[in-house]
Amino acid sequence: MTNDHPSDRTRRQFVKRSSIAAAGASVIAQFPFVITSHAAPDDPIRVGVIGSGGRGTGAALNVLQAATRVVYPKTGFHTEDAAFNARVMTKNVKVVALADLFPDRLERCRTQLGKVEMNVQEDHRFIGFDAYKKLVQLPDVNYVILAAPPAFRPIHLRAAIEAGKHVFMEKPVAVDGPGVRSVIESGEIAKQKGLGIVAGTQRRHQFSYVETIKRIHDGAIGEIVECRAYWNGGGIWVIPREPGWTDAEWQLRNWNYFTWLSGDHIVEQHLHNLDIINWVVRVHPIKATSLGGRQARTEPVYGNVYDHFATEFEYANGMRMFSQCRQIYDCANNVSEAVVGTKGSSNCSDTIRAGQEWRYSGPKSNPYEQEHVDLIESVRNGKPLNEARAAAESTLMGIMGRVSAYSGNTVMWDQALNSKQDLMPAKLEFGPMPLPEVAIPGKYRFE
Repeated sequence: MTNDHPSDRTRRQFVKRSSIAAAGASVIAQFPFVITSHAAPDDPIRVGVIGSGGRGTGAALNVLQAATRVVYPKTGFHTEDAAFNARVMTKNVKVVALADLFPDRLERCRTQLGKVEMNVQEDHRFIGFDAYKKLVQLPDVNYVILAAPPAFRPIHLRAAIEAGKHVFMEKPVAVDGPGVRSVIESGEIAKQKGLGIVAGTQRRHQFSYVETIKRIHDGAIGEIVECRAYWNGGGIWVIPREPGWTDAEWQLRNWNYFTWLSGDHIVEQHLHNLDIINWVVRVHPIKATSLGGRQARTEPVYGNVYDHFATEFEYANGMRMFSQCRQIYDCANNVSEAVVGTKGSSNCSDTIRAGQEWRYSGPKSNPYEQEHVDLIESVRNGKPLNEARAAAESTLMGIMGRVSAYSGNTVMWDQALNSKQDLMPAKLEFGPMPLPEVAIPGKYRFE
């Protein structure tokens, strides 16, 4: 994966320039490939990928796989309903454009796509910090995948929406308060333009989760009084520095280990679990108190992120949600969610215990493909999905936990949302970039 950054302005300037008031439905008319409520089931989907590293390549293959398989549509009704047996095939989908900062990443992606007979023409392949701008202006692209590191998601989302494109964006959708606010605003602009946005919170498109959480919302376990979320696992990939790489290139390639790029793993990875809890309880917490640190990954190759967090989130009604996440090898692993209600409990994914136990037994789906099916079908049906706010709020939840652990202080929701702390460097270019300091509780300041 890679990333892009406007050389002539900071993100705050970009957001200020791109206000909701400036958005208008007239943009739709300027792009004949933008799909409206009159779209046909086989209207063409022409995909452009911004950030063509591992996840970008995977997402591109997912959307192509979704286009060649008979799948169930996700509609949110109970699986015993007869309508659930209806099937659709997402047709007429091609990847036609790629953008990346690094030529080698783009070429690997192009090679992988070539294996499924998808040849991206040279004039639709863009390299460099402004590559994303060139891609979104292509008139034959109407569906953009955003898979650069999370720090760039707000910028890329705004550019795609302003250009009149439907968007699939990977999670998380930001790394700080200004980025979260920008994504929420972009989501509102998308609504005005009739554009769809789906995020890479794929559990929202996994049938077992959809059915289980619908039953919870229908009152199966009563009023929810406690929640738990975990992503305790081993380490993840690391990119050692190679000779000839500048500081900036190394950090950009090794982005998971730098808070300014990834948001730290409580935001980048644990967001999946936090998003499930937000989905279940349908309201965000009001404050977070977190502990964390860096014990197993202390070498410079691991940047400045922590390797473990433990957080207590509190809601307006006094309910608590307890959260843990860890990336350390050879420890007990646990990736799960759980909620307790006045009438029973659930693991959110496939089981409800309330008197007689219920387990999901319906069709299975590949959620990485299903999220694309759901977005495409919603667009073709004239009712585009818009997950911008939901993804932004789950992202902010992770940010609250991070800055609480970094600072050693309780952090309020409004404090995190309205923060002026923009982690993006004022100017991004290949060259010297000092290694960011590791946050020390009691010394780190959050504004």
